Amino acid sequence: MKVILRKINKTPLDFVIKSDEITFKGYLQYHSGKLILLKADLMGQIDTQCSKCGEDMKLLVDEKVEFFISDGLYNDESTLDIDVVESFNSLADLDELLNSEVELIRSDYHSCKDCKSSQD
Repeated sequence: MKVILRKINKTPLDFVIKSDEITFKGYLQYHSGKLILLKADLMGQIDTQCSKCGEDMKLLVDEKVEFFISDGLYNDESTLDIDVVESFNSLADLDELLNSEVELIRSDYHSCKDCKSSQD
């Protein structure tokens, strides 16, 4: 799902995207300047591997996602409390953002039930 950034205003634009066993549900809302706020929940499960033994496993996901999307290069000197993703074609590709968030979770350290119990 692609959204044209300049059409987003102060009224939140709701979205729901499903991919495999993950749901990405939230809204986009104009913040200021070139910044659009994305606030969403990422829920479901993803396939990954145990970082210790390498076994395939299902990881339950229930996370809040919040960042800004900049319509063009972001070079403001003020500091923001949350991350900024830059878009150079005035589009927010929500499918791509979902995939990025899933890959960030996968790249973290995860232990299967067996490896967790052997640590205790």
